[in-house]
Amino acid sequence: MRKLTLLLCAVFLLLISCKKDAVDSTNLKTFQSSINDMASSLNTLQQYKFNEALYILKTFAVDAEGETHELVQLSKLLEGKKVPDIFRMADEVARENGIDWTSTGPPSLGEMNIFEDVTAKESDANDISASALRITTRPTQSDSILGPKALVVVPRLVDGNGKNIEFSGAALETVMEVFSGGNKVYTSKNLMQDNKFYGFTLRFDKLPAEKLQNNSIDITVSVKTSSKTLKMTNVGVKVNPNALLQPQVAVPADPGDTELTDPSLTDPLAQPAPGNTPVASGDPKTTVQRFLNGISTQNLRSAYEASNNPAWGTYEKFSNPTTGFGSVKSVNVKDITTSASNPNSASVSASYDVTDKNGSTSSLNVTFGLKNVNGEWKISSYKIN
Repeated sequence: MRKLTLLLCAVFLLLISCKKDAVDSTNLKTFQSSINDMASSLNTLQQYKFNEALYILKTFAVDAEGETHELVQLSKLLEGKKVPDIFRMADEVARENGIDWTSTGPPSLGEMNIFEDVTAKESDANDISASALRITTRPTQSDSILGPKALVVVPRLVDGNGKNIEFSGAALETVMEVFSGGNKVYTSKNLMQDNKFYGFTLRFDKLPAEKLQNNSIDITVSVKTSSKTLKMTNVGVKVNPNALLQPQVAVPADPGDTELTDPSLTDPLAQPAPGNTPVASGDPKTTVQRFLNGISTQNLRSAYEASNNPAWGTYEKFSNPTTGFGSVKSVNVKDITTSASNPNSASVSASYDVTDKNGSTSSLNVTFGLKNVNGEWKISSYKIN
C-alpha cells in the first residue's frame, strides 16, 4: 500500500512538472495546450484578463487572413513568452491602438476564448441587434499651410429607422480598410465597446501618394457582432494631396539650389539704416509661411509677392515650370522658427519636404533672410543649409 501511495505521488508530481509556464508554438495543438497550462495557474479573475490579453493580441498584433493563420502568427509572436510578458505586450498593443483596456483593470470584454468561434449567449454583450452601419467622416488636424492632415472616420450601429443603437460593455472587432482605384492602401483595427466609439483617425501621411487616384479614397468599415458582420463603404472621399505620404528619393543635385544671399542682409541683427522706413509689423515667419503656402498650392503670384529677392529675378523666371518654383508640386512643412529679428531685418529657419511634379521628394533646411520693405516683411535671401 505504501508503494502504491508513493507511486501515485510520483505520477502527480510528474504531471505537475509537465505543465508549461511559457508558450510552445511548435504547432497549434502545443500552442493551445501551453496556453491552457498557463491559464490553469491563475485565479479566476486573472484567467479572464489573460483571455482578454490574448484576444487583444490576436486581433491587433497579427496581420493574417483567416482564423487558423491568425492563431499560427500569434503562436510565433508569443513563442517562449510567460503570463507577465503577454500582459505587458497586450497593454502596449492596447495603448498603441487607443483601446480602453489594461491588464490590471476589471474584465471588460466578456467571455473571450481565442480557440473557439464566438457564438451568441444569453448574456453576450456582443449580441447586438443592429440593422445597418453608418459612417461619417470629417477633416481634422488642420494646418495653416498644408490644410487638414487627417480624417476622422466614425462608424455607428443603427436600427431599421437609422437611429443610433445604445449599448455598452461590448468588444466588437471593428476594421477600417482604405482603397483607391480598387487597390487596398491602408488597414486599421479597433474595438467598439459602445456606440460612443470615437472611431479612427486616418492620417494622410499614412497614405502613399503614388497609389492614390484623383486624390480620393473609398473607406470600408466592418463591425463584427456575435451573429453577423455589418459593413459600409463611403466612396470617393477626398483627401488633402499636400499631406500625403510622398515617395522618399535621394536629394537631386541642382545647381540652382545654391546659396542665394542678398548683400543687403549680411547680418540679420545689424542696425537699420537711417531713414523714415515704417516699422514692419507681425512676425517675419508669417511671410515665410505665406510664401511656402503659395508654392504648395501653386499660387505662385502670392509667393512671389512675399519676396523682394533680386536673385529670383522676374515673376516669369520665378514661376518657370522647369527651372523655377513652378516645378514644385507640394510642400510639407515641418518647422518654421524666427531665429533673429530687428526692426529692419530678420532671419527665419524652416525645414520642409518639397515634392516636384515628377514625384521626387527632397528634404530641405533653409534660412530665409527678410528685410523691411515699406513696413512689410519681404524675403530677400534664400540659403539651403
